[in-house]
Amino acid sequence: PKMKLPGQEEFEVSSACKNVPTGELDSSPGSGPSPDGPLNTKRGDLGVSKDPLLFIQLNELLGWPQALEWRETGRWVLFEEKVEVGAGRWSVPHVPTLALSSLQKLHSLLAEGLVLLDCPAQSFLELVEQVTRVESLSPELRGQLQALLLQRPQHLIQPTGTRPCQGSAHPREASYNEEALLKEQRQNPLRQKLPPGAEAAAVLAGELGFLVQPLGAFVRLRDPVVLGPLMEVPLPSRFFCLLLGPSTVGKGYHEIGRAMAVLLSDSQFQWTVRRASNLHDLLAALDAFLEEVTVLPPGLWDPTTRIAPPKCLPSQHKRLFSQLREVKGPPAPPGALAEDRHGHWLRTPSPELQRTGRLFGGLLQDVRRKASWYPSDFLDALHPQCLSAVLCIYLATVTNAITFGGLLGEATSGAQGVLESFLGTAAAGATFCLMAGQPLTILSSTGPVLVFERLLFSFSRDYSLDYLPFRLWVGIWVATFCLALVATEASVLVRYFTRFTEEGFCALISLIFIYDAVGKMLSLTSAYPIQSPGSPAYGCFCQYPDPGGNESQWTRTEPKDRDDISSMVRKVLGDFSSVLAMLLGCGLDSFLGLATPKLTVPSEFKPTLPGRGWLVSPFGTNPWWLSVAAALPALLLSILIFMDQQITAVILNRAEYKLRKGAGFHLDLFCVALLMLLTSVLGLPWYVSATVISLAHMDSLRRERRTCALGEPCSFLGIREQRLTGLVVFILTGTSIFLAPVLKFIPMPVLYGIFLYMGVAAMSSTQFTKRVQLLLMPAKHQPDLLLLRHVSLSRVHLFTAIQLACLGLLWIIKSTPAAIIFPLTLLGLVGVRKALERVFSPQELLWLDELMPEKERSIPEKGLEPKYSLGGDSEHSELMYQPKAPEINISVN
Repeated sequence: PKMKLPGQEEFEVSSACKNVPTGELDSSPGSGPSPDGPLNTKRGDLGVSKDPLLFIQLNELLGWPQALEWRETGRWVLFEEKVEVGAGRWSVPHVPTLALSSLQKLHSLLAEGLVLLDCPAQSFLELVEQVTRVESLSPELRGQLQALLLQRPQHLIQPTGTRPCQGSAHPREASYNEEALLKEQRQNPLRQKLPPGAEAAAVLAGELGFLVQPLGAFVRLRDPVVLGPLMEVPLPSRFFCLLLGPSTVGKGYHEIGRAMAVLLSDSQFQWTVRRASNLHDLLAALDAFLEEVTVLPPGLWDPTTRIAPPKCLPSQHKRLFSQLREVKGPPAPPGALAEDRHGHWLRTPSPELQRTGRLFGGLLQDVRRKASWYPSDFLDALHPQCLSAVLCIYLATVTNAITFGGLLGEATSGAQGVLESFLGTAAAGATFCLMAGQPLTILSSTGPVLVFERLLFSFSRDYSLDYLPFRLWVGIWVATFCLALVATEASVLVRYFTRFTEEGFCALISLIFIYDAVGKMLSLTSAYPIQSPGSPAYGCFCQYPDPGGNESQWTRTEPKDRDDISSMVRKVLGDFSSVLAMLLGCGLDSFLGLATPKLTVPSEFKPTLPGRGWLVSPFGTNPWWLSVAAALPALLLSILIFMDQQITAVILNRAEYKLRKGAGFHLDLFCVALLMLLTSVLGLPWYVSATVISLAHMDSLRRERRTCALGEPCSFLGIREQRLTGLVVFILTGTSIFLAPVLKFIPMPVLYGIFLYMGVAAMSSTQFTKRVQLLLMPAKHQPDLLLLRHVSLSRVHLFTAIQLACLGLLWIIKSTPAAIIFPLTLLGLVGVRKALERVFSPQELLWLDELMPEKERSIPEKGLEPKYSLGGDSEHSELMYQPKAPEINISVN
């Protein structure tokens, strides 16, 4: 039962110190934690009620026995910040470390002290009167203590855009004027970092000589109250803790106060304390915290060392389940993991990949699912970030259209060219963005499809066939086969595309980007050779300095955040960084007058092949039976289109990207089939999802939480899902034919650099690349990867070697006359992955790759239950608790 002071019912509310109206604040405290509150904290992701974020402040009593004063010495949101008195500033956020003795002393203080849960106090004065009404204090000491608690504390407030003077040891004191005080609190830059609905907790600790025995009090207010000048930010306070006692040796009460603040910053302790009904629950929560504490040996650890915040916070699921295993104890928040009856955590198949058993059933479900989101697909694009994404992806799309258009012109001897590439990219891309199930996908010519076009033209030339009519029938058959795949819901087979297949395909596409970019830049050395020093061929040249001449020195500096630039400006500069780099490259090229090749855009709207119209004749000079024979190459191309399209779709729709509008595998393939028919009739290039550019498009639309704990990395919220950015990109691509006077100033090496960067970024961000690096790295220098804790290094190397062999085989087949079977080799990646189940155990494949659907269902019967149990301290459960971040991450910005 809740503890009550004697005579508490007759306590009259004092009117001497009125509370600041909460209506004047930006936050709405409400009456308690609400499941539908405005803030979705980390605990909300775990299935726990969405409690408000808690800001904790430690005020310490200093100056005994001369002049006593309260000073703010620390604050917590998630990590700890300390006041560095000598520098007059706040320290960098860091992971707090505590002495075990301070937690034990805190336990004793709370067990013997005053605990008030759901205290009805409505002002700071009422709160002070409540916590000082203990029998151990005489009336005289009670009055002295109340006067001391009501003193205004000193806060260190750093206004935006200014720095405290170096060496200043005196923080700026708050004004004694109430209005000025409230204004100063509101202008505190920390207030802008805290989300609406945040609450505060005040911890007061220190040594007081006139106390004979320690005084401890813990108060949970029934309604959050703004405690006036006590806090540095005007947040309604939910908790109040007082820890005072006689003088001791060392930093006794300072460390006890830090221990209390760290406890309140812990999500599990805070969850329990918000719902505690008596002292037993409070102490049980502290005991549960002590059971999970990790002790560092004093001889091997310097307590003054500050631990930097981790890049990715660990999941709280393991702690949740450890609490659920206890049959007794404080209430534990419910977990959010889906488990089967054996206790295993399994992937829940997405509804888009559930077979309906009806013709075109999956397509109809995709249409119904996406129709409800269609209006928001345009309204969600009304954000400045979308403008940045349009500019970045437009440049990449134009470069891709020009590059592949030129390559296609060479491969087809002018039957198709840059103009067809521009027109086809604009028409197919805009249509796809309007109709597709995943409008974030960017359609483009791809390396594998270009290889097939080259082979098809070579076959037509060798057998004296009319290329475009033959290509038309191939496209008609491909569209027919793709429609048959849509009708039979063949897209559900993408469940068998594990990370092994995705990484192999992504690595191949990335290598094509890197190879083409490097090859194009090296080809410029013959037409635009690099001049030796002193050559007057360029407007500028490098001169080696004489022994006594001047010498320029370049030093590499790490980028730093400037305090005089607001976070909004930095965000805008970050969103438009690639555009600014492009403009900088163009400006330097123009200013220095460098002889570099520029972007060439066709200026006339007519087909590249002289004498042909925009509609392709069905037969031309070809025999009629060729329209039937075209089904054979069309079958191979259909496999290629299906693999190319669906592997990209699987990568884009991974759960790590937190897409809330769902995927549309069947609808996307249906749109690609219709566009294959359209482009074949018009003699335009064939288009399919471009993996690298699509990932770059998604990365440029990343949403992150703006208000986060100090020191906490901005959490990934998802992707800004909409149709407008892709639509505008393709409209601009189509109008680029008329922008030749402007685009001709863009140097081609800058565009090749974008290609190179996207290829390298796509390659370097996969687990496959990390495992390849392990092949060349001594064991003592290898990073502490989780997979290395559970899979032997030799097995990791074997898996990587198999992936490398598959990648090399794909590259060889693509680059030789045997490229006609290239689609079958892509399909063979799934077969190779299936065969690996005979070489590797499910446990190893779970860490190195992913389990196939039927393998997941068979785990409980394969005797792996002990390895995946949630009991004990087994590290085998770490995989299911790892925070999921996008595995393949391309950053054009």
